[in-house]
Amino acid sequence: MKTIVIYKSKTGFTKQYAEWIAAELKADLFEAARAPLAKLTDYDVIIYGGGLYAAGINGVKLIKRNLAKLKGKKVIVFASGASPSRAEVLDVIRNHNFTPAEQQLIRLFYLRGGFDYRKLSPFFKAIMTVLKWSLQRKKNPTPDEQGMLAAYDRPVNFTSRENIKELIAYAEAEV
Repeated sequence: MKTIVIYKSKTGFTKQYAEWIAAELKADLFEAARAPLAKLTDYDVIIYGGGLYAAGINGVKLIKRNLAKLKGKKVIVFASGASPSRAEVLDVIRNHNFTPAEQQLIRLFYLRGGFDYRKLSPFFKAIMTVLKWSLQRKKNPTPDEQGMLAAYDRPVNFTSRENIKELIAYAEAEV
């Protein structure tokens, strides 16, 4: 099967996953801005990856805009973020980014990435600073919220090649 991996990464976690996935599948790899969109129909498997920002997948509109011409193709989207991988996290991401009809055509995976405040753009630093202030004011922050607060001072990286196994198996499986 001819496979393409397209990604949009701001801090490097999504890029790392895209590189690992492309290597495992012997796929073509493109940063979203350089992806050959006119040739997407030449591929059997189209994989898109983007980082999470307030539950939104960075750049996923690239896939959504092209979904009609990808019917009959295996379309996979992965999101990477700092939150632990749990079913409820995946449900929030899925429902926030895709309509029920789109969910029928796209298989979504969540790959735990990381958080490095230093690598954020000024715009996202401002947004994350507001989140930090909100978390600091909470009387009883959850363990996840405590971990997030700690990550502002000490970057965290949860990427692991192990995390892509389920995605790889799905990509390789016959339809």
